Amino acid sequence: MNLQAIKAIYVYEMSRMRRTLLQSIVSPVLSTSLYFVVFGTAIGARIETVEGIHYGSFIVPGLIMLTLLQNSISNASFGIYFPKFVGTIYEVLSAPVNFLEIVIGYAGAAATKSIILGLIILATAHLFVPLHIEHPVLMVFFLVLTAVTFSLFGFIIGIWADNFEKLQLIPMLIVTPLVFLGGSFYSIEMLPETWQTVTLFNPVLYLVSGFRWSFFGQSDVSVHVSLIMIGVFLLACMSIVWWMFKTGYKLRT
Repeated sequence: MNLQAIKAIYVYEMSRMRRTLLQSIVSPVLSTSLYFVVFGTAIGARIETVEGIHYGSFIVPGLIMLTLLQNSISNASFGIYFPKFVGTIYEVLSAPVNFLEIVIGYAGAAATKSIILGLIILATAHLFVPLHIEHPVLMVFFLVLTAVTFSLFGFIIGIWADNFEKLQLIPMLIVTPLVFLGGSFYSIEMLPETWQTVTLFNPVLYLVSGFRWSFFGQSDVSVHVSLIMIGVFLLACMSIVWWMFKTGYKLRT
């Protein structure tokens, strides 16, 4: 394992966060704060509690997960796409560095940035709503596992994308709607029975539900099912990344 190569890629990617603090940290935190104001205050005035939980507190895990998914994907996809765009990826591929070290460097940095942002938003949430985390260790585990998984997913998008439009296509048209429809701001028990069944096919539901369980000990689906679903998606992403490097898919041309 070439730790020096991993460190070089990781440090370079992390330095981009320091250079763009306004875009990387300030903007997402302000956007999430607006969600607290709109959903927590306006809608919370009409829906006081959900499953016995204060509505403002209930939406915190969903808001963190929304930001975590969006930033994990965007950080990782842009991190690998930009070297492809300017041509420096060929220098990385020709160096004595294997694909695993490249992935750890890029995806690891993307996951780290997303985790930092998630923790900042968690701290910000305390300014708006009363919050108590029943299972803090499991909460951190879910946070890290989800950040790593979707950083790998973003890495795949970055390799697949041929232009900046494609880079935003899947996050904007698929991932964000799935998050909003995955129980981020409501319990699926509030839906008609038919839509409850449909929602069970939304993979983001299991992420949000498991993460919410770590906060309140309540969820729409079993926490064990949530962990299994995240594990399956993680293995799928790892397999696709391995195949892309093995075949040179959109990397060698």
